[in-house]
Formats: sequence, C-alpha cells, structure tokens
Amino acid sequence: MFPGATADREAASYVVVGAPLDATTTFQPGTRFGPDRIRRFCESYDNYDHRTDQQFTELEVHDAGDIRAWDAVDEYCEYLGGQLRDIVWDGAVPLLLGGEHTVTVPAVEAVDPDVFVCLDAHLDLHDTYDGNEWSHACATRRALETATEAIIIGARTGSADEWERAEADDVTVIEPDAVDDWLANPPVFGDQSVYLSVDIDAADPGFAPGTGTMEPFGLSPHQLREMVRLVAPYCDGADVVEVNDRDDGQAAALAGKLLREFVFGHAAGIDSI
Repeated sequence: MFPGATADREAASYVVVGAPLDATTTFQPGTRFGPDRIRRFCESYDNYDHRTDQQFTELEVHDAGDIRAWDAVDEYCEYLGGQLRDIVWDGAVPLLLGGEHTVTVPAVEAVDPDVFVCLDAHLDLHDTYDGNEWSHACATRRALETATEAIIIGARTGSADEWERAEADDVTVIEPDAVDDWLANPPVFGDQSVYLSVDIDAADPGFAPGTGTMEPFGLSPHQLREMVRLVAPYCDGADVVEVNDRDDGQAAALAGKLLREFVFGHAAGIDSI
C-alpha cells in the first residue's frame, strides 16, 4: 500500500493504481518493479506537510493495488484505461504508478484533459518506434490524440522528426535552460482540464539513476517539485512513470515524493501556488 493511502475506495478523493508494464523499454528494463519500489521508498516520509498544513492520511487517498500487466500492450492499455475511467466517473483523481511511459496513454484517455503536461527528458513524439505505435517513445504523440495541447518540460533530446513535430502549434517544449524562466511566468490554465505525467528521467540521472533511458543535463529535484506544485491544482489526473530497480532507491524516492507533493498541492487548491 502507498503509505498513508488509508481511505476506503468508496470515500476516496484520490485512487492510486500501479501499472507495472515493462514491455517496450528500450535500454534498461525493470519498470515492472516501479510501483512497488515507489511505495517502499515512501515509507519514511512524514505524514504532515508544513507548507500546506495538511496530513496525508486526512486527504482520502486509497491504494487500489496493481493491475498486473501482460504481453499484449494494446489489450493491457485498453483494460487499464477502463479501470481508470471508473475512478474518474466516481469523481476521484487517478494517481498512476508506472511502469513504462506507455501506461500514461490510457490514463490520458480516461481523464480526457485539454492540456497534457509532461515532465520528460525525451519528446516522446514518435508516431511509431521500432514499428510499434505503443512504444514508450510514442507516449506524448499518443496523448495528443486525446488532449488538444502538450507542454513538454525538461526535454533535451529527440529525433529530427520529433523536433519537427514539436514545432506545431499544439506542442510547447520547455528545455532545461528555460525551466526557471517558465516557472517565473507560467501559463494560466484557467478552466482548462490538465493531466500531469512525470517521467522520472526528466530529472538529471545524478538524482534519479533508476530509469531505463538516462539523459544527462536534466532537471533538479527542486525544479521538479516546483513544477508539480504549480500544475497540481489544475489537474484531474497524474502519474509518475519509468522508475526501475537499477539504483538504490533514488528514483523511487523522488517519484514518491513528487506524487505526495501533487496530492498536497491538489488538495490545497490554487491557494497552494
């Protein structure tokens, strides 16, 4: 169980779901262990959040456990999306623990947001990768089939075709050197529905080496935290993905802390910004 996620399912405002998919990881596999590692390395965190004056155990978070993955990625994503859609229909916010980034796609379909905000080292704008439209490297491209706009924060690599796709009006890329300026003057989401995806490789691998496709010159934990705090009040769903078991828990600890920051910020609302 995610530490502090003690609410009954029927009373929950937030529902944690593990999606341990590990089918298309390009380099270092192990995302199947991500959900359990995130839960484990959150155990040391205090229940109380001083910034928002809230207790995590009072925010009606429920952990529904993992949805076991299988080899047929398209079928798994369809089933996962149905489970997440039930959470949305019940008026709760789905919190997805990956698993590879592909699991974000059914989550976005379930939430049906206007804006997809993604913290990621990679553009993930391939239409197909190795001939597979369900590759983790296509996650943002697939998300744009539901959302009308994508904001990719921390991206620092991609193919020529991906960078060309990123020039379209429905994509905004905030590269690492521009993140602090963006934080100082962020967009106004207003009444737009937002989905937040945190690919842990957005962090510099010195902070989160336990991920499949490490990319140097990334974001600091402080920058990631500020991004999550800024976006959370506008969101109807969120995930943390691409954590694997190839480190001593650094990536999982950061992922879990960011998810808690999301819950605290979302529950506190606009006043928490």
